[in-house]
Amino acid sequence: MSKEVSPVSVLEKVHTTTQWQSVGRYLSVLGAVIVFMLSINLLSHSFQGIREDIASSILSVTTNPFIGLFIGLLLTAVIQSSSISTSMIVALVGSGTISLSAAVPIVMGANVGTTLTSTIVSLSFITSKRAFRKAISAGVVHDIYNVILVVLLFPLEYYYQALSRISLSLVNSLGIVETQASSSSVYLGIFPDGGLGKSFLDAVGSNWLLLILALSMLFFSIKYISNVISKSLIGESKDKLKEYLFDNPYKSFLWGGGLTAAVQSSSITTSLIIPLVATSKVSLIKSFPFIIGANIGTTLTALVASFFATEVAVSIAIVHLLFNLLGVLLFLPIASARRIPIAIAAFFGRLTLRNRLYGFLYIILMFFIVPFLLIYFNR
Repeated sequence: MSKEVSPVSVLEKVHTTTQWQSVGRYLSVLGAVIVFMLSINLLSHSFQGIREDIASSILSVTTNPFIGLFIGLLLTAVIQSSSISTSMIVALVGSGTISLSAAVPIVMGANVGTTLTSTIVSLSFITSKRAFRKAISAGVVHDIYNVILVVLLFPLEYYYQALSRISLSLVNSLGIVETQASSSSVYLGIFPDGGLGKSFLDAVGSNWLLLILALSMLFFSIKYISNVISKSLIGESKDKLKEYLFDNPYKSFLWGGGLTAAVQSSSITTSLIIPLVATSKVSLIKSFPFIIGANIGTTLTALVASFFATEVAVSIAIVHLLFNLLGVLLFLPIASARRIPIAIAAFFGRLTLRNRLYGFLYIILMFFIVPFLLIYFNR
């Protein structure tokens, strides 16, 4: 005679299983965070070890701020993650391979390069002219916003080192006096004295292999954290989120910053906007403050990475934050200022009604051909 199974006991088992799955997910994210921190430490260790081999070639390129700007754009466009590229920049600065002033334009370029993902997502609506017009407008508004920030702030850094000086002042005010990388300061944080990095170097036997290992760990840890948390926070709630994400600009801004900080990827959060705008569920005007917030949220990864490198690495992470905070101050409180990138994006969207090929040409020119040409002519 078969035993009857109580519905209550089934529900309890399901609840227990769900709880264990949640615990397992949180532990796996914690493990990925530790791997991320270790990867930054190993990057600094490997960069310091091969500094003599690569310093002269890197410095000869990055001493030209225009080339640095376009290198940042290209690098981030290729790997489609500003979190990864800015973490790499933090490690380079932390190891003393490149200077703070040389790293600032690269960070600015990375801010522009990260917008490629959302623009590519907009191409998925190419079969419908009206939806594609709205989707491409939502995709390029992030590009245009970041380009405007670069146009406004790059000259201030180029001529007056404004962002560099402010960040160094902030670092000094926090009690971090030393601003030059040294062998003793590369390994701050939870992995002190470089002992763990040395152990890894002894195991792999080459600084170059250690660099490849560290980059792999960095890439997969950020991608894993991003995927797990985005599924947990957004996942099936995407339709519910849109109902209260865009009530007012400041609420939208906070959601953009909070979600992006959690999933460590502005590419994911800004890409969520595209289908909402394309299907007229959210207007382009209402989505823009969310994008501004996403720019702030994406700075968290570099800030975390910097506290496990050198004092000067903290400065470049603060530069990244300052760059985006100034964008917030310039655009969020003033509705007329927000209309500028929106108007340009809407105009580009109308161009695609004539020929949808403009979308493809824009991506190829903006993120690849133009940067390559500008790097070539600014050598």
